[in-house]
Amino acid sequence: MASEQQVDVQPSEQRDAEAPDTSSRTEIPKSEAFKRYIASGWADRPDHLPPVAPMAAAASPRRAALSERYAGKRLVIEAGEPKVRSNDTDYPYRAHSAFAWLTGWGDEAVAGSVLVFEPTPDGHDVSLHFQPAAGRDTDEFYANAAVGEFWVGRRPSLAEVGASLGLVVRDIAELRRQDGDLTVEDEGLARDLAELRLVKDAAELDEMRAAIAATKQGFDDVIGSLPRITAHDRGERVIEGVFFTRARSEGSDLGYGTIAASGPHACILHWTRNDGPVVPGDLVLIDAGVELPSLYTADITRTLPVSGTFSPVQRRIYEAVLEAADAAFAVVRPGIRFRDIHAAAMEVIARKVGEWGLPLLPPDAMEGVERADRRYMVHGTSHHLGLDVHDCAAARRELYMDGVLAEGMVFTIEPGLYFQPDDLTVPEEFRGIGVRIEDDVVVTSDGVENLSGGIPRTADDVEAWIASLQS
Repeated sequence: MASEQQVDVQPSEQRDAEAPDTSSRTEIPKSEAFKRYIASGWADRPDHLPPVAPMAAAASPRRAALSERYAGKRLVIEAGEPKVRSNDTDYPYRAHSAFAWLTGWGDEAVAGSVLVFEPTPDGHDVSLHFQPAAGRDTDEFYANAAVGEFWVGRRPSLAEVGASLGLVVRDIAELRRQDGDLTVEDEGLARDLAELRLVKDAAELDEMRAAIAATKQGFDDVIGSLPRITAHDRGERVIEGVFFTRARSEGSDLGYGTIAASGPHACILHWTRNDGPVVPGDLVLIDAGVELPSLYTADITRTLPVSGTFSPVQRRIYEAVLEAADAAFAVVRPGIRFRDIHAAAMEVIARKVGEWGLPLLPPDAMEGVERADRRYMVHGTSHHLGLDVHDCAAARRELYMDGVLAEGMVFTIEPGLYFQPDDLTVPEEFRGIGVRIEDDVVVTSDGVENLSGGIPRTADDVEAWIASLQS
C-alpha cells in the first residue's frame, strides 16, 4: 500500500525501457573519431509547436476532478513501459488507459512517461515527465535501439509535448533524481480513476462515434471479401487480416483481438485462434473493434450467414437473440440498475428456450439465483466501453453491476445464444450454431441511443447488406 503522502497507479508486467543487449550479434561504432563525425553535419531542427490537441483540452477537467478527490496527496500516474513479446522484441506500445484519460496523449505517447500531481494549498501542480529526444552530441541517438532516433524515429521535444497537451513538461531525469523509485501501487487510485471514467464527456462520445464508424467500414470490407475468405482453408484468419487492415488505416490498431468464429467456433465465446474455414451455409460470428489514435475503441458483433441468406433454423435463433437485444434496449434509461439490462435480455432468452421445449431443471433445483437457461448464454449482456474494451473494470460492484445508470454512460448490449455441437439437451439442428448481436450505446437524458445503429442488425437488413456488397 502507498504511504499517506503518495498514491501511485501503474500498469503491470512492465520492463525498463533500456536498450537490449545485442552485443553478440551487433556492432555499434565506438571510436571517438566516429562519435565526432556522426555528431556533426546536421541541419538545425527548430521546434514547431502544435496547437492543443482536442482530447488534451478535454483532459483538464478530468485532472481537476481527480485533484479534488485527492486533496493533499501526491499522485503518480505512469504511462508504462513496453512489454516484451519475445527476447528483445516488444509488443506495439500502448499507454495505460488512466494515463491517456488524464493527459489526452494517445498512440503517440512516449513509453515511460509519468504524470505527477504535487499537492499545493489550492489543489495540485500537475506536470508531465518523459525522456526527450537524445541530443546528437550523445551516442544515444544512433546507438540506443530503445530510444535512439536512428532506430525508432524522432522523439518529440519537451516544448512540443507541452504545447500539444497544455501541460508543464519536464525531463524525467529530474524526477528520477528527486524521487528514485516511483513504483508504489495503490488499488484505491485505480478504483477511483475507473469510477471517474464511468460517465463519458462530449469529447469521448465524439471518439466513440468515430471508432464505430471505422468499425462499420471494417465489417463492410469483410463482407466484400467473402469470396476470398471462403476460398481459403483458414478463412477465419483472412477475416482477421481484412479487418486489421481497416483498423490500421482508419485508426491506430485493434481495440482487442478480433473474434472471427465460423460454424461451431461461434459457440466459443472468446475464439481468437481464427484458424478455421468459413464454409458456405454456416454462420460466421465476427466480434471486432477499431481503436482510434486517441485509444478509444468500438466493440461490435455481427453474425452473418456466409451464403448471404439465413436458413430457417439460423433465422429462428438469430431473431430470438435480436428480440432479447431489443428488450434490453427498451429498459435503458437514467435511474435503472445496470444489472436490469441483463435481466431484460435473459427474460426473452428464457421464454424462447421454453418455447422451443429445451429440457431445463426447474428453478427450485438450481442453487441460489442461477438460471438453467444460462447454459445457452453464460456471459453477461453488457459491459462499459471506452478507452478499454472492458472499460472501468476496477470500479466497485456497487457502482458497476449494481450501479445506477446516468446520462453519458457508454456500454455494450450483446445477448447471444450458443448451442454447443455436442450438447445433447438441444435438437440436433440447433447444435453448432452460435449467434451474438452486439451494439454500443450511450445513455441519454430520457433513454438510450444506439451508437452503432447504422450497422445492419435485423435478419432482413443483414441479408440485404451482404447482397449490396456482393453485387
